[in-house]
Parts: sequence; structure tokens; C-alpha cells
Amino acid sequence: MKTYQIQIKGVVQGVGFRPYVYQFFTSKNTNGWVNNTSNGVFIQINTSKDIYILIDELVKNAPKLAVIIEVNIKEIDTINFDDFTICLSDDNFNIQLLLTPDFAICSDCINELNDPNNRRFQYPFITCTNCGPRYSIIKDLPYDRDTTTMKNFTMCKMCKDEYENPLNRRYYSQTNSCKECKVALSLYKENELLEENFTNLDFIVEQWHKGKIIAIKGIGGYLLTCDATNRESIKRLRKIKNRPTKPFALMYHDIYELGEDVEMGIGEKLELESVASPIVLLSIKSDRMTPIIIEEIAPKLNILGVMMPYTPLFKLLLDKFKKPIVATSGNISNNTIIYKDEISELSKISDYILCNNREIVIPQDDSIVRYSSIKSYRTIIRRSRGLAPSYINPNLKLSKNTILAMGAMLKSTFSILHNKNIHISQYLGNTNALEAENNYKNTFNHLEKLLKKPNFNTVLVDKHPNYFTTQYGKELAKSRNINVVEIQHHKAHFFAVLAENNLLETDEKILGVIFDGTGLGDDGNVWGGEFFTYKKGEIIRTSHLEEFPFILGDKLPKEPRISAFVMTVNMDNNTIVKNKFSEIEWKIYSKLVETTSVKSSSVGRLFDAVASIILGIDKQSYEGEAAMKLESAAYRYFRKNNFTKYYSYFKEDVLPNNFYKFVIENIIKDLKKGFQKDFIAAKFHITLAHYISITAKKTGCKKICFSGGVFQNQWLIELIISFMKRDFNLYFHKELSPNDENISFGQIMYYLYAKE
Repeated sequence: MKTYQIQIKGVVQGVGFRPYVYQFFTSKNTNGWVNNTSNGVFIQINTSKDIYILIDELVKNAPKLAVIIEVNIKEIDTINFDDFTICLSDDNFNIQLLLTPDFAICSDCINELNDPNNRRFQYPFITCTNCGPRYSIIKDLPYDRDTTTMKNFTMCKMCKDEYENPLNRRYYSQTNSCKECKVALSLYKENELLEENFTNLDFIVEQWHKGKIIAIKGIGGYLLTCDATNRESIKRLRKIKNRPTKPFALMYHDIYELGEDVEMGIGEKLELESVASPIVLLSIKSDRMTPIIIEEIAPKLNILGVMMPYTPLFKLLLDKFKKPIVATSGNISNNTIIYKDEISELSKISDYILCNNREIVIPQDDSIVRYSSIKSYRTIIRRSRGLAPSYINPNLKLSKNTILAMGAMLKSTFSILHNKNIHISQYLGNTNALEAENNYKNTFNHLEKLLKKPNFNTVLVDKHPNYFTTQYGKELAKSRNINVVEIQHHKAHFFAVLAENNLLETDEKILGVIFDGTGLGDDGNVWGGEFFTYKKGEIIRTSHLEEFPFILGDKLPKEPRISAFVMTVNMDNNTIVKNKFSEIEWKIYSKLVETTSVKSSSVGRLFDAVASIILGIDKQSYEGEAAMKLESAAYRYFRKNNFTKYYSYFKEDVLPNNFYKFVIENIIKDLKKGFQKDFIAAKFHITLAHYISITAKKTGCKKICFSGGVFQNQWLIELIISFMKRDFNLYFHKELSPNDENISFGQIMYYLYAKE
């Protein structure tokens, strides 16, 4: 009989791992103990069996929510154990575990929720070890009830018995409660508390039917909700949120009703029903069955953002309402989601507020995922609730140094490398606003506290000096006497996708196609249509979209017509664009073009220009609106033609002297010939994919990586895969978004692997 100590690292807290270990070893008649620590789960056992076979079986049958990335086994001095026990969690100051995200309600809890004979029947906060909030309620580590916002809730005897029984599904379920020791609802209207211990959920359903807007506290913050079949309610919600055209997400009560409105593959269905339960972007059926007001919900788009009820409260409400609801972040557009019980602020944007007394520590928006229509390629659009903050890739060789990476400005995140674990914050939005800046700081302070304030060796920032994240990173570095390293925006994108696909240590030359809206280049210009090559840590900018004048700063991406202007200013007979401006504007902007020294190679701005010329979208009310509507127009063409007719402006695999001028000139010719706008939009997408393919062939690279916000466009991805899969190995992001959310991670990878 020998004694072994086993250390298991990964997502192993808050997922039922200790009771699983207890049940496993008691079934093997093996004595010892299991313990939660800040370094993962530790086990000590006596056994005469082959320890490696035993632990291999343990790992293979681990709880489905657990993610194991490392197992260490060593023989220690013999200790005689009388039985197998679960120890109380042990805290120390060298955090090496990964944080557990929030989980959607599980099937077992749904069954109990609907069972009249169960003591938790219709209890709105039913949870177990396999579901419920985690990251959003953690105040400290390790993850125990006393270190969460459940600390102030005293369990009744029955709940406590469950909590202390290793054979029960709720053993050490830190959110365990029931109607006797409940998390309580309360109802407000216009700053006035109407009812404490509110239980009449039929009242909320009745108010939806009456057209009211209800703010409901979820896992990561408040959602504003209303009847998705009530035109006036949705219009009023748009006015309240100051959100003229940006699409709203919907929540459906079941997957069958959802299938009546959208096209849904098996991957998308599994995503909707997953433990993360994100918003999934799905194509709208032309013959949808439910009377949702689609033109108010997703104006001029062919996709709909949908999710299932991921909390028991939403499940109960939607099962009663039996219609889809709009479920959008509780805030004014571009502000941070409200997550504290700010009744006065919520009263300004809703008719009623359904609150509860379980505190949210840190806000999170709903995650967003999209699948391509034909190839079923999965893209994360927004990584937040249910997915953040841990990133797991055991193939990466990570430094022992502790590094803080600040990310970019739009769609910002920060990342921390600590004890060879990577923590990537949830999506933090556009930090070009004071409220978002404060949320960024608050989230950083919280995660730093959870990690016991690690001593950072280096702070990594974007090269753009005016980004809040760059300035804040430099402030932190100065106050702590830490080294600062500036990293170019698009190189960070490239290193992020290289790292996700485990290509950083390959000997083969790899091409990176990095297309986005804005990023300060090494030459002081605004990049965004970049081709890099990478080999053994060396990165070279080999080519890029031809440069055009960059004028008017932040006004340029807000008005697609200006992108059309700077790309066509010297073009003959350009009446389509000229008619978009007054005579005075044309003169002023022409002068700016002549005098500016700043150039841009942004493909994001090319999309804006083309959307302005084809669709007449001259100003946009939200980021990416023009590109999304251009993609929707292309989709309509492909759908109408059964995804079979592909026309490119290229007749041969030969690039023109100036790609964007060539494309725009041909688009204008097609418009003058009277071709349908959807056809021209599709032709632009096809030509852009063709452009990438031709450029890739010229480099001689066989491995091609793609990153940047442009690659959120699923039709572009579809076309790239169709045109290039035979000749190239294609790599996209897997667990991170292609947009600027991956910049902070890419900054760390660049710092560790680049040889520049």
C-alpha cells in the first residue's frame, strides 16, 4: 500500500468535482481525502493499484462542466487513512486555478422546477452543483459560499443537509437555496417599492401583454424586456435606449417555437442549449410563424439574435408568456449594463423593475455566437457571460512571468498571465466613454483581487497613444514601477489567431490576413487591410490594401459616405458619391484630402464605402451597421440563387494596381447598368475573397490565418473556405472573437514569442 498526492488543475471549482472524487474513490474502497485550494484540487489516497490507471479513469469520467488541463501525481511518505473524506477549502496566496464562468440552468433543475411534488417547484432561483451563477457572484477565492454573495443567506435545515451530503447533487453547491431560505424577488415602479417577497409572476406576464417594459435582474446585470410582438413597445424601448436601428436580441420560451422563425442547424441548437447559453445569430425564415415585429427588432437584416431562458426566473416567466420577448441590456446605448440595484436609473428606462437580493459582483453582457450558413463554422462575436474569464489551451508554452495586457479601445478586454494560466476579461465595450472606463477599472481591480494582487512584471499596451487602455496601462506601470511595452494592433491580432491554433512554434512560413476598421500602424498611418508573414517569431508586413486619405478622425467610421468620398475623390463622373454631399462639404473635404498626411489601408472602411455606394447607407447609428447590412444584401442574393452562382470582378488571378479603386469603379458601372443591389453586394464579397486568395498564392504560404473584425462576416468566411480550402490550410479564431476582444491575448502572445 502506497500513499500518493494528486494535484488537478483547470476549471475544477464550482463544478461538482469534490463530490465526484469522493464518490469515485469510495466506490473503489480507497481511503484518503480531497481538498479545494487556490492551486486546484488536491487528493491524497492509499492504494496498491496502478496509480496512473486509476487517475486516468478518474479524469476520463470527470463532471461535464470540469475542464482539466494538468494532473500531477507523486508518491509521498506513507499515511494511513481510515476512510475517504472531503476537506474544507484551503486558501493560500499563490492562485493557480482557473475561474469558473456562470452556467445556465441544467435539465435536472428544470425538471424539479416543473415538478409540483418537488419542494423547489417554481422557485425562481433553483440551482445545483451543475448550474447557476459562479463568476458573477465571486468576491474572493477559493470558491466557497463565504467568498460569494450567498454568504448572507442562511440555509434551512433541508438545504444544509443537501449541502453537506457528498452523495447529493447539491453537495457544496454554493448557491443552494429554496423557498424556505430563499433569494427573494421585489417589485418596483417609478422608484417606489411595490412589493417585497414578490411571487406573483403572472403579474409580470400580464404587464408584457399590456405593452410594458420590464427591467429584470439576470446573472450579469439587468435586462430590459418587452413583448416581441408588440410594435409600440419595441418602438418605445428604442427611444428609451437611444438605439434607433441596432438589432435587439430575443428570448424564446422553447426551442420548438424558435424553430418556427429561424433556420437552425444542429450546432446552433446545441449552442443554444449549452451551459453557456449565449445569444446565437440565426438566419430569419421568410415564412416565419410567430408574429414578431422583425422590422422593428432587426431592421434591414436577415439575422436574428436569439437565446433561451438561461435562469430559472426567465424560464418560469417565458413558460407562462409563451411568446418571444425582447431581452436587451439594461442601459442607455453605449453605456455599461446596469448590474447594481440602481432603482432610480432603472426607473428612467422601464415601467417596472423586477429585482432580487442576490448581489452581482461584476457585470457581464450576454455572449454572442454565430455559425456560418453552409460550412457551420463557429465564430464567437462577443465573449462574456458563460464563457469568460478563463482561457484554456494546454498546448501553449507560457512564461512564469506575470503579465498584464491592456487590449484596445473598441470591444476592449484585458488579459492576465499568472502562474501559467491566462485570464481574459469579459467583453468591456467601447472604453471611449467615462462609464466604460470606470467599468474597465472596476473589472480589473476585481480580477486582480481574486488573483491576490499578483506582482506584474510587464504591462503591454497598444501603440495608439490616445486609447484609454494605453493611457491606463502606462499609469499602472508608472505607479508600480513596471516595464511598459507597446505592441502594434494588427500584429497582436495575428499572434492571437496563431496562438489559438498552436502555430507559434511551427517552422513553416504562415500568412496572416488581418482586416479590421482601425489600428495605428508602425508608420503612423491607420492600418486595417494587412497581410503579414510569420516564421519562427519573425513577422513581416508583406502587403496591404492600397492606402487612401484618412480625414476627420472619428467622424470617418460614423459616416460611410466619407469613406466613399476619400476612395473616389479623383474618380471621373462620380455623381453617385458627389450627390451625398453639399457643395460646401465637398469643397472642405476635398481640401482635407489634399492636405492630410495620414493614410489608411482599412478594409473596414472599404466595406463602409461600398455600403454607402450600393445601399445608400451614408451614416450609421451603431458600429458595423453598414457592413452588416451589406452582408445581409449579399445573403439575400445567395439565398435566392441557392448558393450556386458566384461572380467576381476578377476575370483572371491577376491583381489590379489599386484593388479598392478597381472594385468601386466596377460597382458603379454595375449600378449604372441597373444590376440589382443584392447581386452587386454579393459580387463585392466574392471579389474580396478572390483578392485574398490571389494574394495568398503570391506569398507561397500554405497556412493562412484570419483575424480582425471584418471576419465576423460569415458570408466572407463561407466564400474564403469555398475558394481556398483545396490549396491552403485555413485557420480562424476558435474560442476568442476575431474582433478587438482578442487584442489583449494577442499582446501577451506577441510579447512571449515575437523576435522583433
